[in-house]
Amino acid sequence: MLTSALIHPGRVVIYGTNPASGRDPRFMSGSQVAVRSKRFSLWNYTVQSQFLKGQAYLPRSSRRVRAGCASKGDIQGLDARSEHSKSANEDILFFFFQLDMATRVQYALNLEQYDIAQQLRDKLNEVENEVIRQLDFRRVSTAKSKVQDLSIHILRLRSQMQIAIQNENYALAAKLRDDISEVEAESIAASAKALAYDSVQYEFRLGQKVRHKIFGYRGVICGMDPVCCESSSWIETAKINQLSRGSAQPFYQVLVDIYEDPSLLVAYVPQENLLLPNPPDTATFDHPYTSFLFYGTDTAGDFIPVQQLREKYNRPRHEASFNPDDEDDEHIA
Repeated sequence: MLTSALIHPGRVVIYGTNPASGRDPRFMSGSQVAVRSKRFSLWNYTVQSQFLKGQAYLPRSSRRVRAGCASKGDIQGLDARSEHSKSANEDILFFFFQLDMATRVQYALNLEQYDIAQQLRDKLNEVENEVIRQLDFRRVSTAKSKVQDLSIHILRLRSQMQIAIQNENYALAAKLRDDISEVEAESIAASAKALAYDSVQYEFRLGQKVRHKIFGYRGVICGMDPVCCESSSWIETAKINQLSRGSAQPFYQVLVDIYEDPSLLVAYVPQENLLLPNPPDTATFDHPYTSFLFYGTDTAGDFIPVQQLREKYNRPRHEASFNPDDEDDEHIA
């Protein structure tokens, strides 16, 4: 049973029910609508109660979890869980909530419940505006505005210091001089961050399968930032400043295969700690979020991000390369 909350082109249904029964809601009885809505609400509750709290997804499978992450990990006192990111997980679930709301709007329209559809659309607009605000806070606009704010703050401090000197209040002037030095250092760091936003070069793309250089687990890229956007406490715990490029490099939201490390779920990984699998990874990848972040996989085994995910990160559509030799080999076989 496919469980998702995507709007597929040309076919709008509420997933989480048997696809064979995906009839037009306008021709369903009241009891059928109630049952389907109840199932859909149960799916949303399950996602939010389990994943928002960071609990591991444990499907009903007898496959053994691969050992490897923990045994390979404890390097310089770290293991794979040091890169676990609650904020990255919440960011993904916020994206899911947007898809969910859009699906509910379309569902209400199918039932000709236009008042409800309008209420849901208004709520969706609020959610989307909040997402945009958060993205702006983490990305370019804030980095540049912070530099401007710090520059203004420095000018004010210098003016206050000049007044203190004129009043022969040298103790205050000395304190203001030290404050100026601290703010100037912060301004230089903010300028470097703004420059990194403008000139970032991503080595990996959305949906691409990767492997962690240190911990060895398999992952899939589902989000990216030009620089580390985590809190200072997270940066300290993950020892990001010990990396060769520190926090001033692209960081990726990475889905971790549940059979590699069922406790990790979503990691926030610096670019220098990721590599492409060699040979290419065409094996099955298991994770509860793939159903709403991706359409499926391409011929190379990588995932195809949904349009909304590409738009969120302003990334182009990737076309998997076609190798004619593979087709020739099939004909020969």
